[in-house]
Amino acid sequence: MLEIVGKENITYITHCATRLRLNVKDEKSVNLKALDQLEGVLKSQYKSGQLQIIIGAKVRGVFEAVSEMIDLSESGIEVKSVSVKKNPVSRVIETISGVFAPVIPVLIGCGMIKSLLAIMTATKLIATTSGTYQIFSLISDLIFYFFPFFLAVSAAKKFKTSEFLAVALAGAYMYPTIINGAAAATETGVRSLSFFGLPVLLVNYKTTIIPIIISVWVMSYVYRYIDKLIPDMFKILFVPMLVLFIMVPLELIAIGPVGTYIGVTVAKVVTYLYTANGVLGAFLFGTFRPVLIIFGMHYAITPINSQLIAQYGYSVISPANLTGNLAQAGACLAVFFLLKNKANKSGALTSGVTALFGITEPSIFGYNLKYKKPFLCAMVAGGIGAAYINFWGGGATALILPGLLALPTYIAKSYIHILIGVGISIALAFMGVFIFGITEEETPEEGEKLAEVNSVNRVSGTVTVNSPLEGFVKDLSEVNDTMFSQKILGNGAAVESADGNVYAPFDGIVVSLFPTSHAIGLRSEEGIEMLIHIGLDTVKLEGRYFTAYVKQDQKVKQGDLLIRFDQEEIKAAGYDTIVPVIISNTADFKRVEPVEINTAVNKEQPLINIEI
Repeated sequence: MLEIVGKENITYITHCATRLRLNVKDEKSVNLKALDQLEGVLKSQYKSGQLQIIIGAKVRGVFEAVSEMIDLSESGIEVKSVSVKKNPVSRVIETISGVFAPVIPVLIGCGMIKSLLAIMTATKLIATTSGTYQIFSLISDLIFYFFPFFLAVSAAKKFKTSEFLAVALAGAYMYPTIINGAAAATETGVRSLSFFGLPVLLVNYKTTIIPIIISVWVMSYVYRYIDKLIPDMFKILFVPMLVLFIMVPLELIAIGPVGTYIGVTVAKVVTYLYTANGVLGAFLFGTFRPVLIIFGMHYAITPINSQLIAQYGYSVISPANLTGNLAQAGACLAVFFLLKNKANKSGALTSGVTALFGITEPSIFGYNLKYKKPFLCAMVAGGIGAAYINFWGGGATALILPGLLALPTYIAKSYIHILIGVGISIALAFMGVFIFGITEEETPEEGEKLAEVNSVNRVSGTVTVNSPLEGFVKDLSEVNDTMFSQKILGNGAAVESADGNVYAPFDGIVVSLFPTSHAIGLRSEEGIEMLIHIGLDTVKLEGRYFTAYVKQDQKVKQGDLLIRFDQEEIKAAGYDTIVPVIISNTADFKRVEPVEINTAVNKEQPLINIEI
């Protein structure tokens, strides 16, 4: 696409609900016919002074791919991303999940090998002193040991910054001075280095997650600022040097150790809770331990467990590790049953199995955290299981990977309570996910659009869809926009609204809601997909005169108010207020056509007939 348009020809790029919108210097140099022949392009046209490339529902993915190919620092090109506003917690979770997405296959692979290795050693198929064990152990630990390097590359792509400088930041975290110093801190008593009087804490960062992600995120801003500040002829000399000079001390002094500092406080709180009320302490620690894992704070609990085992022969804190891990496994296995995407199902199953053996990173970061509800269900289930085991005097006699193979190291007043506590954790997490469900979003990162999700139940007959508006029905050919009039996005009808209200025409879900609220995508329980586009070119109003009463991914009932728009103000601003109502998966049906045109309609009357 960029070869046809010419990257140097672009001065502005953004997108709306269905189209990529570009301002170009020379319109004549763009071959519209060549654009039309590209896979995924429905039609290209010049309208309102813009080059509009009609793509449909996948436009956001195309926009992001094109944006990555454009040098954001290049003068004269303005890239405007139009995205859905989300709360800060959702944005953080989605950012972490997005960074993890590319490394999940390696994470799962190493996790499976680690699980198999645990089984082989438990069944004495191989000895832990053998060379075979050493090689298998090496393979299984690759990503876990060098986590910062893997995440550095992925985070650099996510934050659109230099991958090689990001890897350099990971190298600073993993440098032998830091890693070996952390390992020897107990013997040497040296726990930090001095950098111009500032302490550089010696921390083992080999399996940490958050420090490198935050470091690369901060570096993306530092890099852009320095890159703009330094003249072109000196960039190669001074930009990398200044970025590293600023970022490496910053990450080692401030960013990296934060989790460790907080973790020490958390360890004191956990100790106090278990001392004051063991059952409550077990519940709280079992519940919030996954959060500690995300931020790398759970390692602060390990010395307490070691001390308890050395002093009393067992640790009352360790069972929360076991129930927390197995609850994540139960939640991930439930996700496996609920997912429709075959590739995702396979990954969820594998991740759930590895979590049963104590390797929870694939399940937490690949699936449970991504879909949010499974992660929360697993947190509560793990806490309840830990509280149950603690109530019956449970503990662990050794510090080994908390999974099914570690069960022989756990004790209680009666061993049956260990099994019951584990069963509670897995079962509650599993059932919780089934009760609260997941929202399987269709994003570019998840690959192709899924037939299982979007297809209609193949029952022969005709389905009638009610009108989402009250007003006057017109044929699509009368709409002054070729995308609709030529039915490029699908067949349907157009409605001139009588009151400026848009209602749900059926029971279903909001699959897309543009931030400006001028367009909304719905999917019925039967799989009928509808695009309701309020007015023509109204995206330029940037949300003025539109009010949405629903959110993306929200379930709706027929007749629910979705959007209200001020027709008079929109018309006064110079925009056509006709509303195309499109069945965007028209190709899935034998026939799609309006019931009747040039007639009045209300929200309880049929608008479109669909023959399945």
